[in-house]
Amino acid sequence: MLQRQLHHEIQAVFLLLTRRSDISLVLFSVLFFPGVLIHELSHFIAARLMFVRTGRFSLIPQPLENGRLQLGYVETARTDYVRDALIGAAPLLTGGAIVAYAGIYQLSLPEMWGDIVAGNSSTWGMALVNLYNQPDFWLWFYLTFAISSTMMPSASDRRAWLPIILVLILLLGVGLLAGIGPWMVAHLALPVNQILRSVALVFAVGLVVHLVLWPPFLLIRRSLSRITGWDVVR
Repeated sequence: MLQRQLHHEIQAVFLLLTRRSDISLVLFSVLFFPGVLIHELSHFIAARLMFVRTGRFSLIPQPLENGRLQLGYVETARTDYVRDALIGAAPLLTGGAIVAYAGIYQLSLPEMWGDIVAGNSSTWGMALVNLYNQPDFWLWFYLTFAISSTMMPSASDRRAWLPIILVLILLLGVGLLAGIGPWMVAHLALPVNQILRSVALVFAVGLVVHLVLWPPFLLIRRSLSRITGWDVVR
């Protein structure tokens, strides 16, 4: 939800500044190009590694009939559900790894997020100063924003997820009925918990970056609307 709101504000700012939808489209595409490149390359490489044929590869943005914007695509042949699901999830895995590296090791965002959650207001200012003083701060901040905004799988990427999830739920149910619940708690609880914590941390990093950027773009869009007398509606 926050991602959609921020993307709307960015597109509105570009449109109010240029008054041309084609130029706004180019600016928006250039802004997110690193994330789109990683997203589509992840699909392409995953397909090739699993011996799935690939077709056309495009990084040129195209408006869709439903009013949405397609920033890029890779055509892949239909295959079994498992490989389809893995190919669809590839951008999330690749993008999540890059976001984790940039946000955790280069920007130390989890430490600042921990201070905010804990209510340590006295340390916020110091945390922000330390964040800004990180080497190549603006580069890593931009990459974290661009990649976290484009790593989520699209509807077509998720087409094979439902059958896989249903099979896993069925197997889990059968296992619980067979009495392997205690064994699962003893042997699987810890690794599953670690995986889920890692996933939550990656999303938290993306959330922090989007929360930081949304208010300024909202303010800029409203200011431009007042100055120009124009506004952008959905």
